This record gives sequence, structure tokens and C-alpha cells, in this order.
Amino acid sequence: MLSRLTRPQALAVCAVPAVALLATAVFAPLPFSVAQPGLTADVLGENKGTQVITVSGAKTRETTGQLRMTTIEATSPDTRVSLPDVLGAWFGTDQAVMPRDSVYPTGDNLKEIERYNEEQMRASQEEATSAALGYLDLDGKGIEVDLKLADVGGPSAGLLFSLGIVDKLNGDDSGGDLTGGRIIAGTGTIDAEGRVGAVGGVPLKTQAARRDGATVFLVPEAECAEARAELPDGLRLIPVTTLQGTVDALVALEKGAGKVPSC
Repeated sequence: MLSRLTRPQALAVCAVPAVALLATAVFAPLPFSVAQPGLTADVLGENKGTQVITVSGAKTRETTGQLRMTTIEATSPDTRVSLPDVLGAWFGTDQAVMPRDSVYPTGDNLKEIERYNEEQMRASQEEATSAALGYLDLDGKGIEVDLKLADVGGPSAGLLFSLGIVDKLNGDDSGGDLTGGRIIAGTGTIDAEGRVGAVGGVPLKTQAARRDGATVFLVPEAECAEARAELPDGLRLIPVTTLQGTVDALVALEKGAGKVPSC
């Protein structure tokens, strides 16, 4: 038998499923990752006791300054990210909410993701070497380059690897360093022809760079606006599109002559 409910009773009954739905929505896992500034590493020096760039078959030069590649740290692929996590990161200045697929494009299996990132890093290192040796016209002359960077995956250190190789072999082409003694950081993929590609998480990487002492940040030109929007004080942006253009900009900065691009 059905009985008629008064309006307050009806609202109370309707509120029960609404509250349940809201609670489910608040604590349900969402397709996002929460990221923060990660480690940086000087590709001209050592990382965890191992030289990052080792060249054989050619004379290398002593360098000053640093070329720091930058990273972000994101919640692991099996971490449940809920609405409170997203809101906290959204309003924080040292965190960012990123679509999970942009951080982990290969699925949920942790081993598969690690293998994918390692393959991306390996391919990036090969292209970075080809780009640097091609820029120096040293292709096929018996030079071997070994790149080692522990606990970092993906292709976004390519540009810094290439610059490190160029600096160790040639510097600014007139006896000086590409860095001019500065701490220079940056990010960007690179292909064998020396073209620089965009990456993700640039605002977080600029924070990591400034935290670790950088005063200059090399950013793929396509991501200038994103980098400029949350730029830490004391960090200068230099937009880049090619290895050649990046070297030219660093030489102009070092010598205080010529135009240095800006975002």
C-alpha cells in the first residue's frame, strides 16, 4: 500500500540518494594525475655518481656552468586521484592537474609504462647524439657518446643532451662555454635533424629550475605563453625551435652581443 508523503518528507527521501551520489562523486577516482616540480640534473656533470655524458673517440673540453635538464613528478598510475586531490592541486601554486593520459599514455600497467618511458628516453638519447654530431659535422667519424641518467624516462631531455654534447666537444666555437658560467636549465624534445619539440608541465619545470639555481630557461617556442604565465622571479625565458638557434642564442647571451630571443 502506498501512502502520500508530505513535501518535507519527500525532500528528505530525495536527499538520501543525492547525498550518496555526491559522496560517490567526491571520492571516486578521476582520470587525472597530480604533478609537482621534479628533479633537475646537470648533463655536463654527474648524476648519482655517474657521468651523464661520456664521449670517446674525440677530445673533450673542461666546462664551467651547468646545463640542467628538468622533470616533473606525477602521482603513480595506480594512485587514486579524487576530487579533493584535484581541487587542492588546482588552487596550489606548486602543483598542477594534468590529464592522466598525457602523463601515462600507455595504460595502467606500471611495468609497461616504465618500459615505454625507458624506450622513449633511449630513442631521445640517440636522436640527441645524432643532432649534436650533425650540428658539429662529426657524423660517422668514430665518435661514440654514452648518455646515462638514472630514474628519468621520456624524451623531454633531448635538447639538453644535445647542448651538453656540443659544449663538451666544441663550446661556443671560440674557446668559451655555451653556458657562460651560468646555470642554464631547459626542456624540449629533439629529433636527429635538430628540431626542438614541445613537452608537458613547463610551468612546473621552470619552478624546479629556479629552485636549483637556474637563471635562464630554454623553452620550446610553442610553450612560451604557458611558461610566461607562471614564471618564477629571477628566471629568464629563451624560446627555441632548433639546436642551431639554441646555440646561437646562448652564444649571444654569453658574449653580450647579438639578439637573444625572448618570450
